[in-house]
Amino acid sequence: MPHYGGARAAVSGLRALGAGAEDAGPARPVSEPTARDQVLAFAGAALAAVYVPGNGSQELRLVEVAEPAGADTAAGRLPERVAVSGDSPVADAFRVGRQLWLSSAVFASRPEDGPLAVLPLGAAGGWLGCLVVLGDSVDGFGAEQRDFLEQYADAIGGRLRGEADPSAPAPLLDPALRSMRVGSFVLELGTGKVETDSTLLELFGISEDDFDGKTDTLLSYTVPEDLPSLMSVVEPSTQAGGLRELEFRVRRPTGELCWLRLSCRVLRGADDGPEGVVGLVTATSVLRQSASDVARVQWLTAALDDATTVRDVSRVVVAALREPLAADRVALAELVDDRLAVTVLDPPAAGAWPELWRSEWRSEWPDAPVSALPTLQQVLRDGRMSLWPAGASLEPGLTGVGPGGLAVLPLPAKSGVAGVCLVGWEEPHEFGPEERSLLTATAGLVGQALKRAHAYDAEQELATLLQRSLLPRRLPELPGGTAVARYLPAQRGLQVGGDWYDVIALSESKVALVIGDVQGHSAGAATIMGQMRTAVRAYAVEGHPPDVVVSHANRLLVGMETDLFATCCYVELDMEEGNALFVRAGHLSPLLRHPDGSTEEVAVEGGIPLGIAADAEFPLTAVALSPGTVLALVTDGLVEAADLQLDEGMLRTREALAAADPTDPGRMADALLGENGRREDDVALLLLRYDGMKVRPVRAGWVVWRLPDAVMHGRRFAARTLRSWSIGDEADAVLLIVSELVTNALVHTQGAVRLDLTHAGDRVRIAVTDSSPRAPAKPVVVDWESTGGRGLFLVEAMSASWGSVPVGGGKQVWSEIVVPPPEPEPAQDGPAPDDAGPGREDTRSGRKRGGLRRKRGGLR
Repeated sequence: MPHYGGARAAVSGLRALGAGAEDAGPARPVSEPTARDQVLAFAGAALAAVYVPGNGSQELRLVEVAEPAGADTAAGRLPERVAVSGDSPVADAFRVGRQLWLSSAVFASRPEDGPLAVLPLGAAGGWLGCLVVLGDSVDGFGAEQRDFLEQYADAIGGRLRGEADPSAPAPLLDPALRSMRVGSFVLELGTGKVETDSTLLELFGISEDDFDGKTDTLLSYTVPEDLPSLMSVVEPSTQAGGLRELEFRVRRPTGELCWLRLSCRVLRGADDGPEGVVGLVTATSVLRQSASDVARVQWLTAALDDATTVRDVSRVVVAALREPLAADRVALAELVDDRLAVTVLDPPAAGAWPELWRSEWRSEWPDAPVSALPTLQQVLRDGRMSLWPAGASLEPGLTGVGPGGLAVLPLPAKSGVAGVCLVGWEEPHEFGPEERSLLTATAGLVGQALKRAHAYDAEQELATLLQRSLLPRRLPELPGGTAVARYLPAQRGLQVGGDWYDVIALSESKVALVIGDVQGHSAGAATIMGQMRTAVRAYAVEGHPPDVVVSHANRLLVGMETDLFATCCYVELDMEEGNALFVRAGHLSPLLRHPDGSTEEVAVEGGIPLGIAADAEFPLTAVALSPGTVLALVTDGLVEAADLQLDEGMLRTREALAAADPTDPGRMADALLGENGRREDDVALLLLRYDGMKVRPVRAGWVVWRLPDAVMHGRRFAARTLRSWSIGDEADAVLLIVSELVTNALVHTQGAVRLDLTHAGDRVRIAVTDSSPRAPAKPVVVDWESTGGRGLFLVEAMSASWGSVPVGGGKQVWSEIVVPPPEPEPAQDGPAPDDAGPGREDTRSGRKRGGLRRKRGGLR
């Protein structure tokens, strides 16, 4: 480490501090060398010591000494005790409670002793001791050094006040310095090496293990625009000297932009040339900023430029006003029409604000009409800042905000006034010229930023509503499985993208899962995404197989003549059997987590993305799932980024999938997303845990031939099936519905007609499928003379529920009847072979023919 100024042998001057005191006992031990050595050297201190009252407050005892490592030890010759009634700088400063800044001329006999500073510790009327600082230069302490030493004394006094026994305190100098968050450094010129303490690295956001001790490493974290001024510190000229101050910005590894303040001095070598640089680095709020109002406005401008939301602007306003102005309260409110909407209250606790506000906390004030606060109404009308001193006559809603002084700042914007800012003090406060200038500048900058942030928030809210309207509001409950989904918007730009997902219940035992990604994340991509999701759902519920669904969606996107393309992965899963059919169009392969915890990337034969070629083919891949398997469909935003290769991202996702607990699919999805928050690209994730159906439905099917006695044989098939299922009491209702639905299909459609019966739990489902896409319609008027038209009324009256759904090449009309649970004894396997009628029962064909028992009119 380069030499940066040791303590001079100023023993006689130190003894003069305690004139009239008696040295007794051994000297107090010097504190261990720490980062404070660099701090004290920068502050121009060759030695610092703390005295506290002792012996009934009749004397001051030396309890701690600090001096830079390697200096000539003077601590052993300090007076151990100083009489409070004596004639010495320490006693005088303690009795009067006033800081003493003595130049070296005071010690005419020993001018090499340097200047002396004595600062009382504690508070007026109850001083707890003194901080004694011996300077290392005959030039005395500069203004910045005095500011720092005053804050140092305040920090020491604060720790003394917290001591149970102030006469025997714990170490003070180092803990007080750490509480100020002051980082220090010593730079060796010519080598590029820099010695830092842990606080400085913390301010930069660098861990001690990752720092290599090079100046270039620190400079790499700074904003490029600030590098020229920092290079004048790293490479000072031969004439450079005195104190240097500047403010600069660093970008922490988390992406956070922070303003730091640097104060440094150039150290001279034996030939009077620059040998090194010693300095301090603090957050801008640690060192007082009164020395540079321009720098403060620069910081505020840059901070507001980075603030995108109204909440961000509010945080900047609090940081810019409350601590620098020593204010007790800061409130910021937007003007929405003729009402005020509070965006920040600092401090946020209700007890810190007037009683009128507390009685209607978060109700009356945040949405109060301007007319209810005449002072604010007048200020907003005039558009000028108003400063109200202690004791000013204000309405009750404002008096308690600043009993010692209140600043009301209208926030101007291009279109008028954007809002108002209130700054209040508890104790009587004087508004100086510099403070008035700061408040005026702040109001102008914040008004424009608030208007811009409000527009940004409105845009993001619109984007969020658009995204929510295009994605499913909720996922359906599935028999034999649980599906969950997650969506994260992109980190940059409009927070709406082209990633989408859907879960489509195709029947009581089949479900379709689809995930896709339209190129880009913009309003155009979101629009295409919404159209694709709607199209895929429409094609799926029509009953098309997976490859046909994806092919139709591809032709639709090609026909839109858009420049965007889309990827898609479509899965049709039989929840009863566990058979899954996959189709992939340029999308990532699905992932499976097996019941034993192992994972795999399903090898699905893929096609090209949608929207490229109308005649593209999309092959099917069949996979059997066992109960306990978890199916994961993801988009590339989860597994790929600028610093993450696709293969590595898929491997990480598989590892997270294997480690997650499948008993809670929701937490499993959160575990896959990780803790990175929003990413470069939007992210969609769809999980389905396949459990298998606990109670499998029992089915029977009949293909009806178009013969005169077809309805009769349909009823006979239904009767035999119900007997095999031990259903008797509700058989008449089921047979009536079968008659009406089969008759309706035979009379009003052409082509094949199929009758399917399903028994699951406490329900029997009757479904009649035909080749006509037209849904059945109930007649508007049916009189007593009509011979037909009452069929659907009867179906509706007898059914617990009924409806019509499109299927491939036609439609299916269905009805459900509530029945008692099946009897425990085993049921027969089906109707007797010798009781077959016309048509085909499963795979058997009948041959009996006959006429219809009764003629029924049209049901439409």
